[in-house]
Parts: sequence; C-alpha cells; structure tokens
Amino acid sequence: MQLKIGLNLWANSVVPSLLPFFIATELLCSTNIINILGNFFNIFMKPLFNIRGEGSFALIMGIISGYPTGAKIACKFRQDNICTKEECERLLSFTNNSGPLFIIGTVGISMFGNSTIGLLLFITHILSCITVGFIFRFWKFNNVTSLDSSEKNFNMTKTEKNINFLNLGEIIGTSITNSISTILMIGGFVVLFSVVISILNSSKLLQLLAVLISPSLECLNIPCDFASPFIIGFIELTNGISAISTIHFKQISLNIVATAFFLGFGGISVMLQVFSIISKTDLSAKPYVMGKLLHGLIAAAYTYLLIYFVPIFNFNL
Repeated sequence: MQLKIGLNLWANSVVPSLLPFFIATELLCSTNIINILGNFFNIFMKPLFNIRGEGSFALIMGIISGYPTGAKIACKFRQDNICTKEECERLLSFTNNSGPLFIIGTVGISMFGNSTIGLLLFITHILSCITVGFIFRFWKFNNVTSLDSSEKNFNMTKTEKNINFLNLGEIIGTSITNSISTILMIGGFVVLFSVVISILNSSKLLQLLAVLISPSLECLNIPCDFASPFIIGFIELTNGISAISTIHFKQISLNIVATAFFLGFGGISVMLQVFSIISKTDLSAKPYVMGKLLHGLIAAAYTYLLIYFVPIFNFNL
C-alpha cells in the first residue's frame, strides 16, 4: 500500500513540478547564461556569499527547479573548475532547495488546500536560504584559493556554447535524457523510502519510535500526534509533509511551522540523493548537512514569526 502511495506521490506531485525545470536547467547549461549571470551578479554574490558571480546560476536554478538541482550545478561547477572547492562547498550549503511549484502547488494547494499557506512557506524558504548562504560565507574563510589562468580559459570554453539549428536536436535530446535520469533517481529514492516507512509501520517500529520521541515533543508543547509524521518527514520529505498536513489540530500554524522545517531540511532521502552526486567530486558533504539543518530551523523560526506578526498569514484566526 505504501509503495503505491509513494509511486502516486512521485508521479502526480514530483514529476510534474520538477521535470520541466530540470530540462530547462540542462538547456540553459548549454548556453552562455552562466558567464552572463556571473558578470551581472558578481557585485551581489561576492559580498553576500563570498562566491563569484557564476554561483548565482546555482542559486537561481536551485530556487526555481527544486531538489537536487542546486547540488547538481554546484558539483558541475567543481568538475568544470568554474568555482573553487571552497566556493562550491558554500554553494552546497544553501542552493539546494525546494521549488515554487512543489511548495505552492503540491504542498500549499494539494496537501493543505490553501495557496496562501504555500506562498508563506515559499517566502520563508527563500529568506532562510539567503540567511544560510550569508552564514556560510565564512566557511573556510581563511582558505584563499583561486582558479589559475588555464582553468579560467577552460571555464570559458566549457560554458560558452553555441546552439544552432544543426546541434539543437542533440542538445534537447541530451537535456531530456539527463533530466529523466535525475527524475527517475528521485522516484527511486521516494519509492525506496516509502517501502522503508511501510516496513517500519507494519513492524510497529514506527509506533515504538514515536513513543520514544513523544516526551521530547511534549517538552516543546507539540502534541504526540506529530511524532510519527516527524519521523516520516526525517526519512522522506514528500511522505512526511503529506502526513503532517493531514493532522487535525486546532492550531494549524503548528502543522505549517513543522512543514517549513522539513522543506528546508529535505529529509534523509534528499540527503542521500545529494551524497550520490557529491561522491563524483572532492567536495565535502559537511557544509551541506550543516546548511540543511540550519535551513530547516531558520525557516521554521521565520514561518512562526510571520504567522504571529503578519495578519494575512495568521491561520489560527
């Protein structure tokens, strides 16, 4: 049953909200857009995030496309020597994010039945993403490294590509193939962890774990009803948020704050997807793990503040 739920979530929610953006990202990587954005956004990226302007492509596409686009681009930048190792690790900490279609469409409208909730979650998600990026500007701050001239020339060759009528079909085909490969990988993780959740549930291990963490939740004035969905959310993002959205609680703000945390954190499933991508490079996973945990906590804090201090987002009224 849980396998069927996982497949439905992937087919009906993940694929429509991510696949078009994955294809668009792959197509844009075949243009000169990275260098254009680098020249334009260098004035903002360097002082805010201590990353050269080209990193803005990872930030923008990570926000627009969703998991795991930001991580893919950061690792590609390292493989192509577009950014230094330290810059790519800083990018990993804050550019791998949930996309607007997933947050507003899937989470807000489909799960919570309210587009304003989706808008609130997207706003706090982006604000916390920028906050984490600013914090991680100090990551390995004293390690001053730069790309040598040969690497810079190599970068220009790699990123400056001309699309014409003759190679358009090949580029589109490659973009679609790469995007489908990524979406299938995500589907595999969603289904795998749906099965894991099903095994935990049927073996009563999920209920046992819920009982174990319930005292900690009670100390935070969180009802025990959230225990199982919290565990599911730590394991797999989509299933976890779906479970949280179905909890009937008088103060729906608690559901929303919890959802904000898991959207920022991403869950173990997304983390393992990113690890599989990072493994092809010499980048450390440490800034990613630290960044996502910070992202979740800061997003939850921002969401709480907006709900209680901005009338339009006060869903408890």
